[in-house]
Amino acid sequence: MILKDKKILVMGIRNKWSIAWGVAKQAYEHGAQLIFTYSSMEKTDKIEELIAEIPGAKAYVCDVQNDEDISNCLENIKKDYGKIDGILHSIAHANTEDLRNDFILTSREGFAHAGDISAYSLIAVSRIAVEKEMLNEGASIIALTYYGSEKSIVGYNVMGVAKAALEASIRYLACDLGKKGMRINAISAGPIKTLSAKGIKDFGSILDIVEEKAPLHENVTTDEIGSVAAFLFSDMAKAITGEVIHADKGFSSVAV
Repeated sequence: MILKDKKILVMGIRNKWSIAWGVAKQAYEHGAQLIFTYSSMEKTDKIEELIAEIPGAKAYVCDVQNDEDISNCLENIKKDYGKIDGILHSIAHANTEDLRNDFILTSREGFAHAGDISAYSLIAVSRIAVEKEMLNEGASIIALTYYGSEKSIVGYNVMGVAKAALEASIRYLACDLGKKGMRINAISAGPIKTLSAKGIKDFGSILDIVEEKAPLHENVTTDEIGSVAAFLFSDMAKAITGEVIHADKGFSSVAV
């Protein structure tokens, strides 16, 4: 029970196939109390039905494109739960045409949209959480990223650029949060068949390549990513901050 008595906020829950849900399940299994946020684009009854599987969990709507909305959401969470011990940032979005077309055709609006939601929101959430003094000393923030931030992957396009910005932001945030005794890291998960992944062209072939080339010759699961997150949320990872940890069965370590 490495997360016993810890309160963990999972931001960006969508459905039971998501990485965020895998993290939530593992955090709960390790003793954490779970809190969720979700986009206003999601149906409330669907989210409520999902989180009902975790006793005591509650979900709040949060529009991360609006600082005031983030502030109000975090304020409500603090009123209901007091200070928390961890935040999972599982929030990303890009316009469909910017994923399906060649990267060179990315629109200015599409570039700004992907960067705002997928990268800047982490900065905004971290800043507002600190300003509201809602994070306990030793708190751990985790963001989700992907190998497309490091190498060009067909169909990942502007999301790869946004994730690269997210990873750079984590290194800078680590310095600021470290002054307050808090940590921040990212998990670079291998490809997983989630709803979001359906937007990536020929995603199935990526799964096949990983299974063939990765040292462990299999694809990672949401539960396995959840276990990595549980470790990073725990006090066992007190020495780790500013890192991007690859959990991809070793795929990123080989030359293909």
